[in-house]
Amino acid sequence: MPAPLMQIETDNELPQAADCVVIGAGIVGVSAAYWLARSGMSVVLLEKGRVGAEQSSRNWGWCRQQNRDARELSLSTRSLALWEEMTSDIGEDLGFRRCGLLYLSDDGAEIDGWASWGRFARGEGVDTRMLSSAEATERGAATGKAWAGGVWSPTDGTADPSRAAPLIAQGARKHGAVVLQDCAARGIETSAGAVSAVITERGVIRTPHVVLSGGAWAGSFLHQSGIFFPQASVRSSILSLKPGGQGLPDAVHTAAASVTRRFDGGYTVAVSGRSHVDLTPGMIRGAKHFLPMFAKRWKALSPGGLQAWKAGFETRAIWALDRETPMERVRILDPRPSKAHVEETLRRGRKLLPALRDIPMQASWAGYIDSTPDGVPVIDADIGIPGLTLAAGLSGHGFGIGPGVGHLVADLLIGRAPITETAQYKLDRFERSQWGKVSKF
Repeated sequence: MPAPLMQIETDNELPQAADCVVIGAGIVGVSAAYWLARSGMSVVLLEKGRVGAEQSSRNWGWCRQQNRDARELSLSTRSLALWEEMTSDIGEDLGFRRCGLLYLSDDGAEIDGWASWGRFARGEGVDTRMLSSAEATERGAATGKAWAGGVWSPTDGTADPSRAAPLIAQGARKHGAVVLQDCAARGIETSAGAVSAVITERGVIRTPHVVLSGGAWAGSFLHQSGIFFPQASVRSSILSLKPGGQGLPDAVHTAAASVTRRFDGGYTVAVSGRSHVDLTPGMIRGAKHFLPMFAKRWKALSPGGLQAWKAGFETRAIWALDRETPMERVRILDPRPSKAHVEETLRRGRKLLPALRDIPMQASWAGYIDSTPDGVPVIDADIGIPGLTLAAGLSGHGFGIGPGVGHLVADLLIGRAPITETAQYKLDRFERSQWGKVSKF
């Protein structure tokens, strides 16, 4: 069964021109379209399949500051407030709740790492609280065991992956944006070296600005214009349980498993970092850039298969703009989950929270998490073609910071003061080695 996703009706007619065209309607794309339209720009949001149908509906739903890399922390903090502001303005429930996030551990080194991060984060104004063994055991009472320690982050929370992107797209429409589903962007057209149009499967949209928020597809799309974006994707398998159980935390993380209460009262169960590596042409070309990442995280990765290669989202082939492209052949990336990983995740989740033992599984699915070599996104309006902005490579952290990324994109295009510093999100940082720069979380 696929990941749950709210279906929405969108526009049908392709505009001839717009101030900006946003390509890709995941959480970043819809947020960028929303903030741009709210700022008064005429915006067209293009989605080759359904709004939010790829990784933006396949994640845990966590909106966290806790354990964020320092380069993302300010953006994360701002995003939490933006979730609330967008909910109020749109007038729909995005599922966002500051329910607090609970981390539990019996590993002294892990606890020490959380404590070290906490000392830094409290200096940045983050409310993060170390838990003693007694406090962790009390907060984790639903696990039925004692814990050595933990962390409680009361102002963090979750949002609903099945609702957020579709409803934010509706919010963008409320402010005048045109949202088109089942309409793939095939490429960009330039005039005097700058963006002048987007070529879609339905025709041409004249525009001086393009935001590429294509997730796992971004690297192959940029390759068509001669821009190298080092990007690699891993396949993560996840499951949900039906509603039930009493006295369970809204969101709890342990090394063995993580469990999140869903908007419908069910539970998402996952194992942090556990993924399959499916070989792709993009991965081969960018292999040297990802050696530091692999060296740090190889223990959580398993060899995959050829699903990603066949899907074509990291192809290095050049496609014609007047013929069908890989985006039209695969409207939605919907990889097969690993049966073994799903079964192991279910076993771990039920062991962690005994109240889940009799609750049946609702669905299981997989998704491709696109990553940069350092695990930090690229949000950059200066990548080689004037008028082309890249917002991709969210590295498994993108759902929670999506509203902030979209706001930052709007800041860059409109020329207003950005909501956070931007140097750490530049594409050209990958011209240098990433040894010692890979994010820890």
